[in-house]
Amino acid sequence: MALVSTKEILDKAMRSGYGVGAYNVNNMEQIQAIMLAAKDTQSPVIIQASRGALKYSSFIYLSYLMKAAIIDNPDIPIAMHLDHGNSLQSVIEAINLGFSSVMIDGSLLEDGKTPSTYDYNVKVTREVVDYAHKRNISVEAEIGTLGGVEDGVGSHSGKAKLTDPNEAKRFVCETGVDSLAISIGTSHGAYKFQGESKLAFDVLQDVRSLINIPIVLHGSSSVPKCLVDKVNQYGGKLSGATGVPMESIQKAIQFGVSKINVDTDGRLAMTASIRKFFAEHPEKFDPRDYLSVARADLAKLISYKMKDFKTAGHSND
Repeated sequence: MALVSTKEILDKAMRSGYGVGAYNVNNMEQIQAIMLAAKDTQSPVIIQASRGALKYSSFIYLSYLMKAAIIDNPDIPIAMHLDHGNSLQSVIEAINLGFSSVMIDGSLLEDGKTPSTYDYNVKVTREVVDYAHKRNISVEAEIGTLGGVEDGVGSHSGKAKLTDPNEAKRFVCETGVDSLAISIGTSHGAYKFQGESKLAFDVLQDVRSLINIPIVLHGSSSVPKCLVDKVNQYGGKLSGATGVPMESIQKAIQFGVSKINVDTDGRLAMTASIRKFFAEHPEKFDPRDYLSVARADLAKLISYKMKDFKTAGHSND
């Protein structure tokens, strides 16, 4: 089983009506925590790395840590996924590193900041699909623009553009992508909403009725208040951080979302654990001590998400 494409994982999820988390990673402890949770809940899992994460680890280090997870967990379906590729070259780099799946985000120009045109998005996505499919690599693309910025990716205008359902249908037909990320009101980062959190479920339902490939929801961290409070209790300064309520994500899954991207929550969980550890153990300085605690807390968080997304128990699908 082991290494599979996101297409294989998400097609099964779409048919059965559950969601699969795609968890961003930057280091060994995050990868180990995700796999502890996947093994505990018997869940298929998508481990994804952004261009920033790959650059941080000099590319090759992170890819081999992800491959180690595959070797160490032969009974769990695992996809290695590039998150927010910005060009054909970035996709080629990921494929050469052994990734089984890639995302090309043509909704933004190559700078990862400036909203693009529909024609530009189709052109760059078609190039990636042509290259990747010849190598049995699945491709995710995006139509519409999310608000917020995380890991250097996002519209720096701060404005979101909700997905046009008819445009989404046309885009899928013209590009041949395997899954589609849409914009229904979620946002990158820890500050997703000003005031009440609202998602455009009508847009989601319309898109679902017009396309027959898995739908992806980016910017889907819940930013749990307990984690924000824990960070702040031990010296952090996160004022007004808000995320997507789990009930909203579960509703989105019921309405047709198959892949749920989670990054911020993992960062918060580890940061909260490490801040607490240093406050309670100022004499400690061994990274293994505080990273072990952070890894365990992150594994608990992801286990909860796998159960909430209904991924649990589907590793043998």
